[in-house]
Amino acid sequence: MLGRAWVSAYAEQDEVFVSPDDLIGKILRCRGIADAAAQEKFLNPSIKEYMPDPSVLRDMDAAARTIADCVVAGDKIAIYGDYDVDGVTSTAIFVKYLRAIGCDVMWHLPTREGEGYGLNTAAVDEIAAAGARLLITVDCGISGAAEVARAKSHGMRVVVTDHHSPDSELPAADAVVNPKRADDTAGMQYLAGVGVAFLTLVALNRELKKSAPAPMQEKIAAVNLLNYLDFVALGTICDTMPLVGLNRAFVATGLKVLGLRQNLGLRVLMDVAGIKKPSVYAAGFALGPRLNAAGRLDSAAPALELLLTDNTLIAYDLAGRLHKMNQDRIDIQNAIMLRANEMAAAAAPGNCSLFVCGENWHGGVMGIIAGRLKDKYNLPACVATKSDGVINGSGRSVAGVDLGRIIHEALAAGIAKEGGGHAAAAGFTLEADKEDAFREFLERSARAQLDGQPPACEVMVDAELDAGGANMRLVNLMGALEPFGQGNPEPTLVLRGGRLKSAVVMGGGAHLRGTLATSAGTTLAFVGFNLVGTPVGDFLLDDANTNTTITVLGRLKENEYNGRVSAQFFLEDIAV
Repeated sequence: MLGRAWVSAYAEQDEVFVSPDDLIGKILRCRGIADAAAQEKFLNPSIKEYMPDPSVLRDMDAAARTIADCVVAGDKIAIYGDYDVDGVTSTAIFVKYLRAIGCDVMWHLPTREGEGYGLNTAAVDEIAAAGARLLITVDCGISGAAEVARAKSHGMRVVVTDHHSPDSELPAADAVVNPKRADDTAGMQYLAGVGVAFLTLVALNRELKKSAPAPMQEKIAAVNLLNYLDFVALGTICDTMPLVGLNRAFVATGLKVLGLRQNLGLRVLMDVAGIKKPSVYAAGFALGPRLNAAGRLDSAAPALELLLTDNTLIAYDLAGRLHKMNQDRIDIQNAIMLRANEMAAAAAPGNCSLFVCGENWHGGVMGIIAGRLKDKYNLPACVATKSDGVINGSGRSVAGVDLGRIIHEALAAGIAKEGGGHAAAAGFTLEADKEDAFREFLERSARAQLDGQPPACEVMVDAELDAGGANMRLVNLMGALEPFGQGNPEPTLVLRGGRLKSAVVMGGGAHLRGTLATSAGTTLAFVGFNLVGTPVGDFLLDDANTNTTITVLGRLKENEYNGRVSAQFFLEDIAV
């Protein structure tokens, strides 16, 4: 009813309709996990099973030795991160570890509006002036050849850890750890910056156990790196990295660590956000936005300080500030979104990309708005703000378009002057007079990657079932596939044979809820977000359609209300 094609994930049409008992195996085979051993490993994502020797990453041993030498020598160490959740959590795990073993450590997070993404010369000069002898970058640095050279000219040693796409020439650091290096054969390009940072800490910890003096060994032995996996999970989820391979183990174990509520700052932030049970959704849509809000509106320092503090009063103060900043961010975002959506709607039909640019929009919400436009129009979308003759923007992409590659090609072509990212998300800076050139370059590049056709407006269906099988048993069965996220989406189901019993408006008028009668003689509750005013909402809310048999598309979840747990269908579309 919403105009999207429902496409089976299976090759043979007769395989689509399944029984609940066959569902998990069919979904795994559909996602390329065919043999029994691979399925067993996927369904039990333990760190023990997935954790590699960190030395498989290029330059890892050199990085560990360089950092260990400076630790043993008592040198002051500077950690240079990024202002998003991935960068903040990457910085936090390094600072926490180095403090725990007695190092003299300082940190720097650039401001989004003032310094921009990545290394900058002024900050490098300040770090050198503060006496740092080693500079470690986390979630940044791969494009900072000039800044790394500057640090080296000050006599500092430099270790770069990053996961963004490299330029043609790597920085001349003492070590460059990045799974996206052309000469890295580890096959872990999917790692977030915090994942790379964590593996670096594992390698460093191992090196220090061999080389650190006896007084330090006791402190090293007291550190349990697994306790940092709540940070690793947060950064991985919030940077929308695919939850496959090691990332799956990081997030599965990290959510368990988060549930232990060991970190004071995260415990308080969970309370402020009303989170009782950690999940990918809670991390991505409740904790992440609050931690991100500081870096979006001003400085990410309060978010990092919250993760590092051991003072309860400070933790509540910082969490409250982040909560308020997030609400301010929402207000700013909503105002800009209205205008950005008008501009996007006026774009040429048939385009393979979107680019909208406004005067003096707040740069901190460009990425969020790009994501909203990407979802609405099913196109790679870039949103930017123009001020003082300079355009700064962020982009979010769809499957089939590598936006990070496009930005790197725009840099090489002289259209963008700064930028970087990965396939799903990227940032860029250009001169205002290059606006039209960038719009044309984006469209031409996206069209080429899509073979000349806009992305199909379709949704992939994991399975069709009789609505009578949609119950808590099926919810529990599908729980074995968690954690869900980028690269391992929550199964999209089509339920047949349900009769519409009721539907009413809720949530201030934008959402609806109702019930279906199933062939099993049960009722299945459903909710539909932002469906009021759409053809789906109009149909469901029309009393004349009560008792009509409908086919529904969406996701089946657990719903807890007043201590009672039941299955609930998150409805996204219907067919009649």
